[in-house]
Amino acid sequence: MGMSDNIISNFFKDAYDVNSVQRGFLEFPRELPGILCFIIIALTSALGDVRLAIISQLLCAAGLLVLGLFTPSFGIMALLIFIKSIGMHLYLPLLDSIAITIIGKQNVGKRMGQISAVRTACMMLASVLVFIGFRSGLFSFKTPLKLPFIISAVGFIGVSALLAILLVTYKVYGETRKKHFNIIIKKEYTIFYILAVLTGVHRQIMIVFGPWVLIEILSRQADTLAFLQIIAFFLGIFLLPSIGRWIDRFGPKKILVAEGLLFIVIYTLYGYISSGFAGGTLPLTGIPVFIVFALYIVDRLAMQFGMVRAVYLKSIVRDPSDLTPTLSTGLSMDHVVTVFFAYLGGLVWFRFGPQSVFYASAALSIVNVIAALMIKPVVGANIMAQNT
Repeated sequence: MGMSDNIISNFFKDAYDVNSVQRGFLEFPRELPGILCFIIIALTSALGDVRLAIISQLLCAAGLLVLGLFTPSFGIMALLIFIKSIGMHLYLPLLDSIAITIIGKQNVGKRMGQISAVRTACMMLASVLVFIGFRSGLFSFKTPLKLPFIISAVGFIGVSALLAILLVTYKVYGETRKKHFNIIIKKEYTIFYILAVLTGVHRQIMIVFGPWVLIEILSRQADTLAFLQIIAFFLGIFLLPSIGRWIDRFGPKKILVAEGLLFIVIYTLYGYISSGFAGGTLPLTGIPVFIVFALYIVDRLAMQFGMVRAVYLKSIVRDPSDLTPTLSTGLSMDHVVTVFFAYLGGLVWFRFGPQSVFYASAALSIVNVIAALMIKPVVGANIMAQNT
């Protein structure tokens, strides 16, 4: 994913010269599969988690391979982004579900932190390759062949092969759910759903509007974003295992409250700096630029808290078969907001300036804190009991 998702905004800008409104529109085909995710997983539940994960990887590979080999029309490009995105969004809930199934009941937070750290290390290595490729001129989105996407497609095919080995070697993990399940929306999971919805807003800032400050206002290229991602991922390798241990020690509630407070600070500063850039009161060089770089890195790190919600959900589910469908339902709710916020955010950016998007996100982060505070303290104790 590090060879494609993290530089998708640069692809849109360099290959198709999109503006902020078009960039917001492109989040519709990119995020629509997230809305459909819980329906697709419900309809394909008989396949089991690992088999569906293999299919998801092949869909990612198919979409990226065509984009890497050709530069189709804008409409066809949006369709290919949709196909690739189906695969990516199918895999997101499956990743946590498969991991939690393999981990079992012991040290859930710690093991999830370790798994996330390994994934982050691979993303960092991909960012190093992106940085070297774009800085040296080997990679470009203005050439007929988009090598980052081709390499990424080959990588997804490789992951599908690894998942096939997992399926054959550990057959039990291919059947982590009941053969069929209904779409699950339960009252006891309300806080999880609220947190999932707010995650959609945060992710749009991290994926779309944060990078757009660098790309649109500061005219930074893919190598700059890759360099910042390298730093974020490197720090994440050490941070994520610590977050996992903190979950086991303090429980998800305190970690999620801290996450919400951090987002309030990040987006308030983003709004102030971007307002200064747009109004000409801050220079496009020097300290303000380095502050934006730092905010981009911290925002990337903050989004790594996603595993906290998965561990929180595991601690409250009464039926293990609820885990994957509830994760996918939360992902779909997240993406309903994501699509709406992306398009609306693009219009708001265009009409009222970038600071309006970030200030609105800071305000919504207050709801994030309130929802986390509503988590019953017993949740953390449940996790500790499971670990012992």
